[in-house]
Amino acid sequence: MSSTKQIEKNSSLSTDEVHELLSNPRRRHAIHIMKHDDGTTDLSTLAEEVAAWENDKPVTEVTSDERHLVYSSIQQNHIPQMERAGVITHDRGELELTDAAKSLDIYMDIVPENSIPWGEYYLGLSAFSLALVAAVWFGIFPEWIPGLAWAALIGVLFAVSATYHVYKSRDMLLGSGEEPPDLRP
Repeated sequence: MSSTKQIEKNSSLSTDEVHELLSNPRRRHAIHIMKHDDGTTDLSTLAEEVAAWENDKPVTEVTSDERHLVYSSIQQNHIPQMERAGVITHDRGELELTDAAKSLDIYMDIVPENSIPWGEYYLGLSAFSLALVAAVWFGIFPEWIPGLAWAALIGVLFAVSATYHVYKSRDMLLGSGEEPPDLRP
């Protein structure tokens, strides 16, 4: 089942609403912070952390002006939108994720500049595997290597690839790691 269908099945949020919520870095960062901090945080802490990320500096070096700009934007624009969507509650500066926020547990497929998307990787791995099977079929490899060894090699390649893919996908979830996935090197 695709992640989009999973979102619609488990949540009252439509796909468009999820995309709208996650389209803004400040909302993504706010959700990341709350997921990382066990679902709650206060607005001041959230504003400081987001301001630090936006200005590429430690929290201790964020100026009051930088913090205030982020605080105002989050308070006036982003919190109301997340509340209307039902993913957070807000009470006197205290923010808490709701159960509906679980529908935002989709990973962000960030492909580094020197990498390839996973779909293309698996397509290439499949083509390599089929070429290997064809080569074994036509007897290109020495007969002393059993055919089962080639099948085992293909199985190991897919298992290692899938394990690494699962690891990277979990690493891309909002709330995993100190920084949001889109800010990691």
